[in-house]
Amino acid sequence: MTTDTHAGPTVGGLHTVRRPMLVLSLLATAQLMLVLDVTVVNVALPRIGSDLALGRDSVPWVMTAYTLAFGGLMLLGGRLADLVGPRRMLPIGLTVFTAASLVCSLSGDAPMLIAGRIAQGIGAALLSPAALALVTASTAGEARARALAVWGALSGGGTALGVALGGLLTSALGWQWIFVINVPIGILVLVAIPLLTPASQRTATAGRFDIPGAVLVTAATGAVIYGLVNAGGHGWTARSTLVPLAGGIVGWALFALVERATQAPLLKVGLLRQGPVAAGAFLMVVATGLMVGGFFVGSFTLQRAHGYSAIEVGLAFLPVAVAVIAGAHLAGRLLARVPARAVAVVGLALAAAGEGLVAVFTAPASVIAGLAVAALGIGATFVTAFTAALATADPDTAGLRSALVSTFHELGGAVGVAVLSTMVGTALTASRPSAGDFTPAFTAGAIAAAVAAIVAAALVPSTVRTPGRGHAHH
Repeated sequence: MTTDTHAGPTVGGLHTVRRPMLVLSLLATAQLMLVLDVTVVNVALPRIGSDLALGRDSVPWVMTAYTLAFGGLMLLGGRLADLVGPRRMLPIGLTVFTAASLVCSLSGDAPMLIAGRIAQGIGAALLSPAALALVTASTAGEARARALAVWGALSGGGTALGVALGGLLTSALGWQWIFVINVPIGILVLVAIPLLTPASQRTATAGRFDIPGAVLVTAATGAVIYGLVNAGGHGWTARSTLVPLAGGIVGWALFALVERATQAPLLKVGLLRQGPVAAGAFLMVVATGLMVGGFFVGSFTLQRAHGYSAIEVGLAFLPVAVAVIAGAHLAGRLLARVPARAVAVVGLALAAAGEGLVAVFTAPASVIAGLAVAALGIGATFVTAFTAALATADPDTAGLRSALVSTFHELGGAVGVAVLSTMVGTALTASRPSAGDFTPAFTAGAIAAAVAAIVAAALVPSTVRTPGRGHAHH
């Protein structure tokens, strides 16, 4: 039984911890595993496909089955964190994710691997909102701003590190190790977290659980992600793309109607109309779309057009990962002194410049340099998104707000891959495409980032309030 000897003052009914940086490090490590697993299979896919004799239709699902479950179930996971308490939900999600990682590593055929990836996504959807809710509920003021900066850095940097780690592990030890590595880390965090975080003094939120809303939003979000993923391989006019996209949009509309009518809604639809939350959601979709889509096309460019091996792609993405983390760290410091609007606009302008650099200059060094410049801006945009959406969160809604911004993270990734892979068309499957074949994708990325910078200038609030310390910045 954890005593209060580790506890400090209370914030919103939850005890803060005396060793907050250690707890933040453990929670961030858990989140890093989840983000890594979005892209860690990118570079390993050719090897996995040949080892398990996967058909052309099965290969993309090794990557997207995880994103589908993760994004589709996120709001449900966030609501459960608010109802049951993030301290109780976190070990459940982490256990499911760790066990599923072991299943993936032992897979001998496509059904077992894809089932393992779906289970990983379910675990991630339960774990991610609970971990972020625990961070926001146990910090306030400048401490919360610093914690969200770390979280933003890992959410961005983890995607680039996934490409790097996937290449290094696949080349050195075999593709199975991209999943094996999660098991000891998951067990370590699972053992350490209860020892360092005191039990919540706040009882779980009373009220009924909105089952119709949960079913609708999960099915609708999953259908939209499926449609977006399918568009990348089969085009935007294919029935297998249009039907799930239309079904998902109808599902979201029905979900909004159900939420207005129910007494205990899964999501108060008005939450998305709040300026900071809307701004955070917008920035998250754009930043993740640019990053996941750009890294996906960038890794293909280096492998297919320039003949890079898996380990060479992994090493090439290390400076890109460093750039994301540096941008996030810089933004975390700036947000205490500079308007959030300015940080978002400059971040997106940098992203546009980086994507434009890759579009104009196609040499490998230019691809890596351009992606690194874009990553610097995207890292800053990530932190601004998290800070805008979560700085004003109270403990009763921290899980849901965390889930909301994380859902847009997964949607953004699916949109980015779908749109940019459509832009390059057959170059993704051609045996030896030219570097110029990938230029349209980077041109589209540069235009999207530039337009988003203009929108951010109007949408993102200049001031974000943080509970307990007044204004975070002016």
